[in-house]
Amino acid sequence: MTNGSYTRYVAVGDSQTEGVGDGDDLTGLRGWADRLAERLARTNPELRYANLAVRGKLAHQIRTDQLDAALAMRPDLVTVLAGMNDLLRPNFEPDVIAGHVEAMFAAFTKAGAVVGTLTFPDIADNIPLARPIRGRIALLNDRIRAAAHRHGVIVAETGGHAVVSDPRMWNPDRLHASPLGHQRIADAMAEALRLPGADDSWTRPLFPALPEPGVLRSMANELQWAAVALGPWVMRRLRGLSSGDNRSAKRPDPLPVLML
Repeated sequence: MTNGSYTRYVAVGDSQTEGVGDGDDLTGLRGWADRLAERLARTNPELRYANLAVRGKLAHQIRTDQLDAALAMRPDLVTVLAGMNDLLRPNFEPDVIAGHVEAMFAAFTKAGAVVGTLTFPDIADNIPLARPIRGRIALLNDRIRAAAHRHGVIVAETGGHAVVSDPRMWNPDRLHASPLGHQRIADAMAEALRLPGADDSWTRPLFPALPEPGVLRSMANELQWAAVALGPWVMRRLRGLSSGDNRSAKRPDPLPVLML
């Protein structure tokens, strides 16, 4: 690889990397990793790209199900994003979760790949019910940063910017990025990887600014979110189900990238 010209990119992770929120299961999911692959392919049209991510997966499942398959593809670039689903579970163990992430960092860097990862934004900015887990997000981000430092992994810091809490950056479920949000994530990773033409424009606020909703509108928004997002999520937890049950990777083989 020279000057951002990668030949084989593999993305591992959960729903964000799969692309949930950017397209749908009927028309197909795009997502930030696809968008990053398209950018990489503009530098090297011979790029091969695989996306092994599956929604709903916990960090240990991503390690178990995706690590060996990704290594077998001999990538020179890998992105690893794992831990968000663990953050939402009652038995949150940051050291254990970060341990699985670090094991993937170690394996990919030992194999000679450039590895990139992301820190998690504070979802409580848009989900008031998530405020009790704010401390969890900070703990896990700190551990991911430390593990990345130990293995020379590149970190895109996607939190800490006001634009991240803009509702237009998020899918209506408030857990997954919107198409605009996925593009900003791809741009953040491109900057972290120092790809040609990348800069910090992804951190800039959206214009025009949204007006503050009134009390009644805020209440209506919360009720709607609870009905379409929170309710189904709670029901899956109570039934011991995952959104990733019986799903497989959307792009299990390293293939040429079709430019959109």
